[in-house]
Amino acid sequence: MNRDEFEAPLGAWADSGVASLPAAPETPAVAMALDGTTLRGSKKPGAPGTHLLSALAHHVGVTRAQHAVDDTTKEITAGETLWGQLVLEGRMVTMDALLTPRHVAQTMVDKGGDSVMIVKDNQPQLRADIALVFALPPAGDRQETARTVDIGHGRIEQRHSTTREALVGDSDWPGLAQVFELGRHVITQKTTEERVEVVYGVTSLHPERGTPERLLDLVRSHWQSENKSHGVRDVTFDEDRSQVRGGNIPQVMAALRNTTIGLLRWAGSSNIAAACRRFAAQPDLA
Repeated sequence: MNRDEFEAPLGAWADSGVASLPAAPETPAVAMALDGTTLRGSKKPGAPGTHLLSALAHHVGVTRAQHAVDDTTKEITAGETLWGQLVLEGRMVTMDALLTPRHVAQTMVDKGGDSVMIVKDNQPQLRADIALVFALPPAGDRQETARTVDIGHGRIEQRHSTTREALVGDSDWPGLAQVFELGRHVITQKTTEERVEVVYGVTSLHPERGTPERLLDLVRSHWQSENKSHGVRDVTFDEDRSQVRGGNIPQVMAALRNTTIGLLRWAGSSNIAAACRRFAAQPDLA
């Protein structure tokens, strides 16, 4: 079976459906998360399991496209294949540090899209430049900060997002409009144990569109690829224990699960497990 021919109409259906839905108020532009996952049950003796890179619409949790990757180090190459399957003009893509090389940022600029990218040690000079910006007080450039506090599950979680324009004009990073710092401070209420994390990033969103509040929401929403897709496929459809391994079958089965999740979400179901039980008990309703 040709997996690309099988997935193309499913992806086109998902993309057109997402484009027709109203965007979330906090993210009026269509936003996508680019993220990868490995199908653990597809691992063969002496060979790794199928690894899939997918693009997920933030606000509806629908997978718009996916592409098989030989191994996780080749996610960048697979990402370039995904660009060809997606309309990027006027849209926004969030991605983690593994997918933050210079040429990906240039691709987003060339295709008229916007990006929110996390910067870590795979871009050492850029990360050092951003860290220096936030180590120094503002020198004429705009600095804005947003903060949130969440209490639940036995934890107090404080987050902040700070944006600066200090590197604009000094850095040749493609499409750079702002740099940002994200901080996370978690206190476990029972033990009072504290954990602090700080990450840096770049975005092509100008301050009017990329406010600290919005960037904080976009980065948090990025991980919905796990909560709304990968986690659902594993927990509800038991994907990781599926042992179909022949040819392209693991990817095809993942595409069918993605489509099922998309159909259920468009039917108004937020709890996919409960929806599966309801439709299994009432076939006519399905």
